[in-house]
Amino acid sequence: MTIYLDHAATAPINEAAIDALNTQVRKLGNASSIHNPGRAVRKDVEDARHKLSELVGANPSEIIFTGSGTEANNLAIKGFFWQAPDRNVIVTSAFEHHAILDPLEWLVEHEAAEEIRIPITKAGVIDLDFLRNIVATRGSEIAVISVMHSNNELGSIQPIAEVVKITGNIPVHTDAVQSFGKVEFDFAKLGVTAATISAHKVGGPLGIAALILRRGLDLTPILHGGGQEREIRSGTLNAPSIVAFTAAAEYAIANQEFNFAKIRELRDYFISGLKSCVPDVTINSISDPALPGIVNATFSGTESDALLLLLDTEGISASAGSACSAGVPRPSHVLVALGLSESDADASLRISIGTTNTKAEIDQVLAVMPSVVERARNAFVVSGLN
Repeated sequence: MTIYLDHAATAPINEAAIDALNTQVRKLGNASSIHNPGRAVRKDVEDARHKLSELVGANPSEIIFTGSGTEANNLAIKGFFWQAPDRNVIVTSAFEHHAILDPLEWLVEHEAAEEIRIPITKAGVIDLDFLRNIVATRGSEIAVISVMHSNNELGSIQPIAEVVKITGNIPVHTDAVQSFGKVEFDFAKLGVTAATISAHKVGGPLGIAALILRRGLDLTPILHGGGQEREIRSGTLNAPSIVAFTAAAEYAIANQEFNFAKIRELRDYFISGLKSCVPDVTINSISDPALPGIVNATFSGTESDALLLLLDTEGISASAGSACSAGVPRPSHVLVALGLSESDADASLRISIGTTNTKAEIDQVLAVMPSVVERARNAFVVSGLN
């Protein structure tokens, strides 16, 4: 039986979402059609949109459904940039998800954009003084600022409300994919211009997400077609997934306080046990304020791929503190931004605990960690000799 400790990558779909999906998928009709079946499906979509908007602190018209968080992030970065032809600077953090960094790099290469990355402090948060200086000196050139609400590898929550205060009228986007449903998130209270949320991180189905975009604003679309979603995101509405997304989010928010406490307790128990059984481990993740379930740890003298494979043979699913591009491993840009060497970044794991995990599972993981680390270190020494 697999012990799943990769909830930051995707969470198990919850029963509320499964029930909603099973019910809605049996309903025939395109939400853009004007006949009775189409109107009935449209009503389901709009009811879901209204409920989701309440959960995120937004107006229903501010919810734009997309096919993924990556799509929503691309829409925000490219859309704001193209809407401001007299501004070519995009500001983001040094440890954003690649769903932000890669479209930004594309704009640099193809659209003459200029990228400025905000450094990260040892506490795992953006350097606000750096941002203040950039806004003071380059503010009139900035098309959009995008800073994630919480980091997906460290768990650290970013001071988004402070970012908004600093930036004034400059559009601010936040990738809240990891945060929504786990910690407090309120679009209106934060004051951001746009935000990204995704269903599969909160117990919903894969392939559905949303860009929350302030009323009265337009973005240059990246998809053209039927003009759905304020003519910003064309495409037939995925009614079953939209309804299931909202059901999952409603369930997660209703249980958020209980889940936070449960997951944080398991995280702290795991960290304490890990320090006991692997004394030279280094914990990189931030304890507070942070997401409750992320543990990022460095096991010097190993390689993350070896650790992951060895854990997998023990029936334990985790992820590396590294990204993979075109099949070529590379050190995690998040950990490098935090100040780790490339070798330490490449010897790190991300354990992400979720609502379905138990203390007994954590004990099983801790029981095998010394052996896993020892074997990974032996493999690292052998590979180094070769």
